Amino acid sequence: MFTGTTPYALNLGYTDGSQMRASEKIALTDRIARELESRYDYREIDAYLGEFGIQTPHNWNNWDNKREYSKIHLYGESTDKIIGIAEDLGIDDLHSRHGISSPPQCWGETTCFRLFISHVAKDKDKATRLRDCLLPYEISGFVAHEDIDATLEWQLEIERALYTMDGFLAIHTKGFRDSYWAQQEVGFALGRGVKIISFKMDEDPTGFISKHQALARKNRTAEQIAAEVDTLLSNDPLTSTKLTLAKKNNSLDEEIPF
Repeated sequence: MFTGTTPYALNLGYTDGSQMRASEKIALTDRIARELESRYDYREIDAYLGEFGIQTPHNWNNWDNKREYSKIHLYGESTDKIIGIAEDLGIDDLHSRHGISSPPQCWGETTCFRLFISHVAKDKDKATRLRDCLLPYEISGFVAHEDIDATLEWQLEIERALYTMDGFLAIHTKGFRDSYWAQQEVGFALGRGVKIISFKMDEDPTGFISKHQALARKNRTAEQIAAEVDTLLSNDPLTSTKLTLAKKNNSLDEEIPF
């Protein structure tokens, strides 16, 4: 059973658990949950977490997603314990392994839901418009051609966003399917196993994401599309917890009378 010691942190690139950023802890927790989902059934997940002193309610019939079941019981655990579980499962930290230890500058320490918005360069205005309409829902969109400062290394900032995103939205305007960079970003999102939303404007989604129903424009405004994106993320087991937490954290100021 895990005793709370910190040698695990040394293997993962941290001298102690307290040096891990909150965003990194959430990302590592998600990787653990995905690993547990692929290895074990519900009973085995309960047994495994129990070895680390994490109690579960055994209410498997109330869940249809092992990843979300695992994550909800990992949230709130100490950083050292999360690192210990990752070490036991053979998970090395994806940020330190790739020289990436923080989100892109535009996300900084945000507590909003982080949505990577993939688009072709000529349609950056559409991506930016949608990004701005998503913010009232506590969804912070990353638009590469607008959110990267000219003094920062362009590709590294995109990689930071891809490694720390909570979800991925592809804007399928004309030329998206032929864009090398756009297809690389889609492949990255598929590899990470994050929630993917395809927003169809001029083209149908192609490749592995074509099997999922796309969000259609239907002459709707950016505000209407943003509202539907919020609904999709709120109702999906992969993203609902993080988005709910973002809304809860960012609603505190509204409760303070002025």
